[in-house]
Amino acid sequence: MASIPELSSEIKRRRTFAIISHPDAGKTTLTEKLLLYGGAIHLAGSVKSRKAQRHAVSDWMEIEKQRGISVTSSVMQFDYDGYRINILDTPGHDDFSEDTYRTLMAVDSAVMLIDVAKGIETQTKKLFKVCKQRGIPIFTFVNKLDRNGKSPFELMEEIEKVLNIKSYPMNWPIGIDGEYKGVYNRNLAQMELFESGGSHGQWVLPSTMGSVDDPAFAEIIGQDIHKTLCDDIELLDMAGDEFDLQKVLNGELTPIFFGSAMTNFGVRPFLEEFLRLAPQPAARITSEGKLDPESEHFSAFVFKIQANMNPAHRDRLAFIRVCSGKFERGMTVNHINTGKKLKLSQPQQFLAQDRTIIDDAYPGDIVGLFDPGVFGIGDTIIGDSENFTFEAFPTFPPERFARVQAKDTMKRKQFLKGIKQLAQEGAIQIFRQEDAGTESFIIGAVGQLQFEVLEHRLKGEYGAELLMHFLGYEVARWLKGDNIDVRAMKGMDRAMIVRDIKERLVALFPNEWSLQWSTDNNPKVEFLAAPPAVIEE
Repeated sequence: MASIPELSSEIKRRRTFAIISHPDAGKTTLTEKLLLYGGAIHLAGSVKSRKAQRHAVSDWMEIEKQRGISVTSSVMQFDYDGYRINILDTPGHDDFSEDTYRTLMAVDSAVMLIDVAKGIETQTKKLFKVCKQRGIPIFTFVNKLDRNGKSPFELMEEIEKVLNIKSYPMNWPIGIDGEYKGVYNRNLAQMELFESGGSHGQWVLPSTMGSVDDPAFAEIIGQDIHKTLCDDIELLDMAGDEFDLQKVLNGELTPIFFGSAMTNFGVRPFLEEFLRLAPQPAARITSEGKLDPESEHFSAFVFKIQANMNPAHRDRLAFIRVCSGKFERGMTVNHINTGKKLKLSQPQQFLAQDRTIIDDAYPGDIVGLFDPGVFGIGDTIIGDSENFTFEAFPTFPPERFARVQAKDTMKRKQFLKGIKQLAQEGAIQIFRQEDAGTESFIIGAVGQLQFEVLEHRLKGEYGAELLMHFLGYEVARWLKGDNIDVRAMKGMDRAMIVRDIKERLVALFPNEWSLQWSTDNNPKVEFLAAPPAVIEE
């Protein structure tokens, strides 16, 4: 067990955050460049690079490499300037919102990435709303300044109007319309000019520091750009919002940084300032009230399960967020959800698919545990006789449905194993019709892309090909009531009645109208958007 001073000092140096954005805003690229500047990797490869067989460090799944998108959250840990950093890179695609929402349960802050040309996009708004609801402080990185885009002032106004949050630029781009030469650090009143090397950001970008009042810098960047910079700084100082760290931590103010992850422009200034301002691991909500991370008693929760990260071993890992106390290799913990005691003998930390066996971890750290099939998303584990659970995870009703079965009946065993494991990961939801036998299932997912990933992973990881038939249903509702007789309910001829993996009754409706009609005409039955057990918690 850690001493209180040791525990306190380790917590203070932890920074655990997620990067959120709309697809194609450059999220995975920024993640990789933070690793580059942190010294965790020495040469960055581009997600978009098709000629070179190089892919983003955080994209380890085969389908991610093929399509150039992130479809699952990655976990990366590295040290920089005395800080221990845990980055959770999340899927940007809307079809994988559930994975992103679950990841946001495990972080203390978020970096919101915005494309300078596109501004605030749909998925960014959704994810921002989740962060706001959870009280997660948000730092903004305006990306792709190597291209033409909206003016910094225009973006500030858009953030305030669309997201309803004040903003404070921590730095300011030096230049005009994609022809940027560096950034001005408002806190230090200092310019940083970047050298362009045509390396497309494969290595750390050299820079030159100096005062905005230095005539030599005015000569380098040109008198017009220098005057524009001075005018912008004066306007920001006079008319802009004041910086208030407490407002940032309360989610009322977002610090803005400008740069380009692709070319490394502005990445190091962002990293250093973010680490200085971002919060350390905070107290967590439990069934017994708030839990201080400096409590000596170990506790953690499972926020992600991933099968087959190592195809050679076909393993399954549960990712836990340490919330209090010290995690120690080989410790015995109580798994609250089953009442079992478990020995955690091979804990791991990650740089994407590269893993290291660790001896200890502290609040804020993300640890991977070998899972023999006992863990579920949202599970609580504690290291002593205390009995509490962490707050329940959000559950989302699927919006697309398909009947699936093994193409080859000889591969049925592999098919069943794959379907079950992917459901436990939270990638899909499994339903069955009571009169349909055991050869086929109804699969529910939030979006179309999840079915493509399901098909790809079953074939690649389990050797089972699918027969898939999409169904004309868009809404799922769990039924709650006393002695429900579906045959006696009105309007259910439009619905498909199925049971979920825990045998709870679920009705699938073709549209919201038919759901509303059934709801209005069956007042003794509740139609729930999430499983009853989740809501009751």
